[in-house]
Amino acid sequence: MSPSIQAVILDWAGTTVDHGSIAPAGVFVEVFARQGVAITLAEAREPMGVHKREHIRRVCAMPAVAEAWRRAKGSLPSVEDEEALYAAAIPLQIECLPRYSTPIDGVVEAIAALRARGLRVGSTTGYIRAMLDVVQDHASRQGYRPDCAVAADEVPEGRPAPFLNWEAARRLGAWPHHALVAVGDTVVDMQAGRNAAFWTVGVSRTGSLLGLSRDELAALAPGQRARLEEAASATLIEAGAHLVIPSLAQLPEAIVELDARLARGERP
Repeated sequence: MSPSIQAVILDWAGTTVDHGSIAPAGVFVEVFARQGVAITLAEAREPMGVHKREHIRRVCAMPAVAEAWRRAKGSLPSVEDEEALYAAAIPLQIECLPRYSTPIDGVVEAIAALRARGLRVGSTTGYIRAMLDVVQDHASRQGYRPDCAVAADEVPEGRPAPFLNWEAARRLGAWPHHALVAVGDTVVDMQAGRNAAFWTVGVSRTGSLLGLSRDELAALAPGQRARLEEAASATLIEAGAHLVIPSLAQLPEAIVELDARLARGERP
């Protein structure tokens, strides 16, 4: 019998819910603004996918942000400042999450198709458990229910380390590594999938690299949309994606391709 894919491990914001990964970026802009420091959406998005505490640290380390903080506060951001920003971000993030937990178009149907093929469905996130509980509850009511969900504070280290993916695989009882697929929309998702030695699939259209809601995306001219998706796809491939799909709706077809590659003896 030929080997086949046994399970998929899916990211949350930008991959399965929250088209454009809007919720995390907006909160980071707001929490810095409350300290009198303006950061751009691009700066807020750059570390997307990592643990939210690490996200704050990486934003603070950006030269432009560090300098803006120095002008506003008289010194560069300290570890204590980073912890205070993180503490302030948690309630803001939790408050906004119910508005950004709707499954992306095609996700519920894709998951049903994967399960019909006998695949198990795990999930991981850069959100901590208190945040993930909110997202999971709202997504569940709208038909998206992965078999397990691992939060960033439940493993020794978040992305790009492999531990989130490995913990999801453990909870699913899924193995070997070459029969598992990690799916996400950020650079660190790709790195974490590769570091776990899983097949790694990038999502180009609905995630943080474009950072556009469904309506914002629909308002673009077709040529502009295509150029943005091509750039996102190139970034994901450079980060380690074996395949890139526009949205999770195309994941069942990607699994067929990966099954064929396994049957030919290829491994991630």
